[in-house]
Amino acid sequence: MPSAEELPQCVCGALRTVTRAVTQLYDDAMRPAGLRITQYGLLSRIARLGPVSAAVLVDSLHADQTTLARALKLLEQDGLVRRAPHSDRRAKRIELTAEGGRKLAEARKLWLAAQQRMVGLIGEAEWRAMRGRLNGLLGVAAKESRAAKPRGSP
Repeated sequence: MPSAEELPQCVCGALRTVTRAVTQLYDDAMRPAGLRITQYGLLSRIARLGPVSAAVLVDSLHADQTTLARALKLLEQDGLVRRAPHSDRRAKRIELTAEGGRKLAEARKLWLAAQQRMVGLIGEAEWRAMRGRLNGLLGVAAKESRAAKPRGSP
């Protein structure tokens, strides 16, 4: 009988299993700030990109529009992000509010502690190697995803 920690043979299943376990650790670390790691990641990306369109966020996160819209709605309800007019009147810019900036600064300290803990557990060299392999996998998957989309689809 396989052990509970044995990963599935499926690439997607294995990555999702690992992601769920690691996400739980980061969510626990983020709890004092009242954020989940996914919310922290989205706030960080918005801060890094500056006022940004939803389309750019979708592309940069390799997310789907529905998932992003739900996440942004919650952050907007909490007063952490706002939608502002965009030069393209059909779109809106998404930007951090002052409260969003404060929450991100508070959460960044918690994230840093969680990140240092994880890297300490697996080792700096192993993390660098793993990150390189994951970047390679992302490149392959993103290229295939783009190739599989019909022309003109979002």
